[in-house]
Parts: sequence; C-alpha cells; structure tokens
Amino acid sequence: MILAILMLVLAAGYRVVAAWDPSLANFAPLMALTFCAGVYFRDRRLWLVPFLALLASDLYLDHYYATQFGYNWTVVGAVVRALCFAAALLLGRVVSQQKSWLNLFSGALGGAVFFYLVSNTQSWASDLSYAKTAAGWWQAMTVGHPEFPSTLLFFRNSLASDLFFTAAFVLVMEYRALRHAQPSLLKRQAA
Repeated sequence: MILAILMLVLAAGYRVVAAWDPSLANFAPLMALTFCAGVYFRDRRLWLVPFLALLASDLYLDHYYATQFGYNWTVVGAVVRALCFAAALLLGRVVSQQKSWLNLFSGALGGAVFFYLVSNTQSWASDLSYAKTAAGWWQAMTVGHPEFPSTLLFFRNSLASDLFFTAAFVLVMEYRALRHAQPSLLKRQAA
C-alpha cells in the first residue's frame, strides 16, 4: 500500500513537471491512478489521496498558467475536474467487481474519453473566447485556444498516459501479489 500511495504522490509532482514541456501536456498518471485506486484500494481513506494530489497540482498549475500565459483556471473548472476524477474512481469500483485486462483497458479508455468530453465542453461553456455555437464547441474539442497546443494533443497525451499508467499500476500490484505468494489479483476476481 505504501508503494501505491507513493505512486500517487509522485503522480502529482509529475503532472506539475509535465506542464513545463508542451509536448507532455496532459501526459500525467493522476487520472489512471485515481481509476486504479477505485479498482484496488478497499480503504476508502486512500481514495482521498488522488484528490489531494489533484488539488495540490491544480493550485500550482493555476499559478503557472496565470503567470506564463495570463490564463486563470476557474473554480467551476476545478469542480468539473474533481467530478471527472470521482467518476473515474467510481468506474474503478465497477471494474473491481470483475477485474480483467479487458475491463481495466476499457475503464481507463472510458475515463479518458469522459474527461476529454466533459472538461472541454465545460471549457467551451464558460470560456468567453469560444463562440457559443456548434462551431465554437468543435473548436474547444479540436484546436482549442490558438496560444496553446491543440486540445486533440491534450487528449492524445491523456489517453496514452491513462492506458500506460493503468498498466504500470496493475503490473506493480500483480508483482506485489506474486512477491508475497498471493494469487494474481486478476485471476482471483475472474475465478
């Protein structure tokens, strides 16, 4: 469990560092590890760790984007991000009932797509620079703001990181089970 908590804390730090390199924007393990917390952690207090990491990294990133680009995040945006993370946690709980590689992959994929759709729709609805038309929504979903990388780049990185870090977390948990002579966590649920 300590290793899992350490991974979550490092995820917040990685999210902050990744903001400095535009090609790594949204390539962060936090959403995947939130999903995996729902899958693997039975102690509900541990579910708070990803949300604390999200809050801490959001505070820094809001300051970073404000000073670098003059762009402030909104409270509504922070609430929407937290709700998307809560949805990933709940999705993890659903997947925990029938763990398999396919379900883990589907859950990570579904969480990434859900976050992309909800967060960009919220941005479109609240950001005055987007026209409140279908074309404005499409801009928010594809190219975003001209001064930032494309939202499709953010989505690609988010999707890749969610799949990669979900697999990494599961492999760590499986290795831990193997090392402690416990049955596979995936096979235990499938049997």
